[in-house]
Order: sequence, then C-alpha cells, then structure tokens
Amino acid sequence: MLKLNLKREPYWLDLNHGVRVKVKPATTALVMAARHAASVIDGKDHAAAGQRTATLITELAKLAVLAWEGVGDEKGKATPVTSEGIEALMELWPVADAFEREYLAALYLLDAEKNV
Repeated sequence: MLKLNLKREPYWLDLNHGVRVKVKPATTALVMAARHAASVIDGKDHAAAGQRTATLITELAKLAVLAWEGVGDEKGKATPVTSEGIEALMELWPVADAFEREYLAALYLLDAEKNV
C-alpha cells in the first residue's frame, strides 16, 4: 500500500559541514523538470552515467533550494542563493551526496513501498 504522506510545504534539510538548505517538496513535476533540464544540458552523447546523475542532482537543487545557511564566499561572508552558487555547492561531493539522499529519501521509500 502506498502512503500519501509526502511533505507539502517547504522544509529544511541538514546536509553536512554546517550547511542547511530550505527546499520545495519533491514533487513529480519538479523531478521531471530537473530531468528535462539535465537532458538538455547533457545531450545524448555523454557516455558517463555519473555525469548525467551529477547534472540531474544539480538541476534538482536549482529548482528546489529556496534558502540556505552555512554557505559563504571565500572570505566567509554569507552569500545569497543563486543558480551559480547552487552549482558550486553541488560540485562538493559530500554535499551533493547528502542532498540526493536527504531530498529524495521520501521518494525512494515511496518507490520501495510499491513492491510491498
């Protein structure tokens, strides 16, 4: 049985290294938009699935992240959320990995429940 208990309002995710991000709920529309954006950027000639996954996670973060804490410039000054800043943040493997796990966890559980 599928449980329809996904979050409906923005919420905070604690990633790591003192970084928190406030995100929109992971809806089908948002995930599909990120997939489309990643496919447009990557095209069909990339052989590396890892690059496509990294691009998908970055595009998903660009669509989902509304605010952040613990992100600053090279001098340690807090910076506003920008598309370029999100790209830079997702270039950090531990942060991107935590974002994928935490943000998509409910969807992964939902996918697993369908097999019960």
